[in-house]
Amino acid sequence: MKNRQSDTLRMLVFCVVFGLLAVTASVASAANVGFETIQVSNGTEPPLRGGVWYPTDAPATEHSLGLFTQTVAVGAPVSGHDLPLVVLSHGGGASYQAHYDTALALAQAGFVVAAIDHAGDTYNDQSQVLRLWRRPAQLRRLVSYMVEEWPGHGAVNAGRVGAFGFSNGGFTVLVAAGGVPDLDRTAPYCQAHPDHDLCQALKQGGADPHLGADVPAGAWIADPRIKAIVVAAPAFGFAFSPDGLKNVRIPVQLWRAAEDHHQPDAWYDEAVRRALPRPPEYHLVAGANHYSFLPPCAPRLASRAPGLCTDPPGFDRAAFHRTFNAEVVRFFQTALH
Repeated sequence: MKNRQSDTLRMLVFCVVFGLLAVTASVASAANVGFETIQVSNGTEPPLRGGVWYPTDAPATEHSLGLFTQTVAVGAPVSGHDLPLVVLSHGGGASYQAHYDTALALAQAGFVVAAIDHAGDTYNDQSQVLRLWRRPAQLRRLVSYMVEEWPGHGAVNAGRVGAFGFSNGGFTVLVAAGGVPDLDRTAPYCQAHPDHDLCQALKQGGADPHLGADVPAGAWIADPRIKAIVVAAPAFGFAFSPDGLKNVRIPVQLWRAAEDHHQPDAWYDEAVRRALPRPPEYHLVAGANHYSFLPPCAPRLASRAPGLCTDPPGFDRAAFHRTFNAEVVRFFQTALH
């Protein structure tokens, strides 16, 4: 990708370059959740940076962990055995911590939760944001690390693995579940909808909308270890046809924000819902926008990134996340029983 494209494409999907650097938030209810950072081998590239949340009997205290303040037991031993695993895939321009509140809720419910920075599509490096095939490969490496190499892997049941993804992460977990996107659909989509955010970003960045031309052969590889997925506001939803999603046979929980003007209806979430071979568990969130799926913003973040933190009038993001996280936990408890 040309350097001049990278600058503009930092805005693609939901760039949080400035916002994430300013985030601080605390979750007082995170007692009995352990946390540790990890590094996952990524072939010839530098290791992928990530984190793991998990059940523990150790007392939790408040810690400043990179971008966030969380109440966890850092480096504590894992409690339990035969634990289900959920891997998280963040949205474009974010980090492995972007859905920390959902990770805490799952860990409190007895899940091991792991997330990595998707190299080339993070808050400080979006140089490979359009090479979307890299993301599912990175997620597979994370699953392998967690069930084979993570020091606590003996407590993980490798047959009970789920995945959660938001925006670019939603695209990622659909591929992991067996989806095969057709990125050649991007050019006609943008020809028909040149005012949509994605198309504006591609145009301003000087990127060729014929994205399928760069996809390597055999790039879209499923991970059969993943048995259920939660998908929130999936990016590039229009790229998935019924034929492209015909192999997604595992349980799917799909979320759409009713006021998502970043990825407008009906070319994203609704396109995926229609194309799935089996109806997903579908949630339409009244009053929410695209960024409402991110945790509530601390005051400093809200002042520096109002576009990221401002919800439509009358929408209570904190209240929504209590419901959202509870529904994600319930879904995985049922699907990964």
